[in-house]
Amino acid sequence: MGVLKEFWHRLGSPRWFYAISGPWAVAFGLLAAALLLVGCVWGLGFAPPDYQQGNSFRIIYVHVPTAIVAQSAYMVMGAAGLILLVWRMKLADMALACIVPFGMSMTALALFTGAVWGKPTWGAWWVWDARTTSMLVLLFLYIGLYALRQAIPREETASRACAVLAVVGMINIPIIKYSVDWWLTLHQPATFTLTEPPSMPPEMWLPLALNVVGVYCLFAANLLGRLRVEILRRESGTSWVQQLVRSNPA
Repeated sequence: MGVLKEFWHRLGSPRWFYAISGPWAVAFGLLAAALLLVGCVWGLGFAPPDYQQGNSFRIIYVHVPTAIVAQSAYMVMGAAGLILLVWRMKLADMALACIVPFGMSMTALALFTGAVWGKPTWGAWWVWDARTTSMLVLLFLYIGLYALRQAIPREETASRACAVLAVVGMINIPIIKYSVDWWLTLHQPATFTLTEPPSMPPEMWLPLALNVVGVYCLFAANLLGRLRVEILRRESGTSWVQQLVRSNPA
């Protein structure tokens, strides 16, 4: 408990986080590149076609990882919003602000690839299915968070407003996840579950798993990199940042 408490207190220090996060950002970036390269080449080029959908199913290797990580990113953002509201941790607000662009892009990509997949499968680019509609709501939440921060000039007020919206928006995550169970929808059930083995053969689900982990690593690398830049921006008036700039003039 003592170690966790010490780590929690240190996590509130942007200077400490900046000092330890550089190698982790590089490591996650390299791991993401390796996993996504192997997963995409394997899945798009060598995995067998689906017995019903043929080669059109291969969009799953992009669609599923982006959809999963888009939801996970919002969950991290909701947790950061809660931490900010309860403990007033500056780093939590920085994380919330840095996640929004990545989460927005992943949600948009998931919706786009879903539309591409839906055309040959459902015969339409878009249907007001429970899963697709709740994912569209997720995109609007990301856009709303981005617009809200830009619309409020006072940084502290903007931070608290975004934190509240991020926490309230968490209600949409279980709706996305369980929409295929709660309502009669066109969308297929979850590809991965923790309680059941994959319904696909290993040569099809293994590259998908690699891409899921790869996009998670990409999320971590992107978040750490953005956080480091955001820390320098917000702490630019502190002595340690000025000293860092003087020691690294380039």
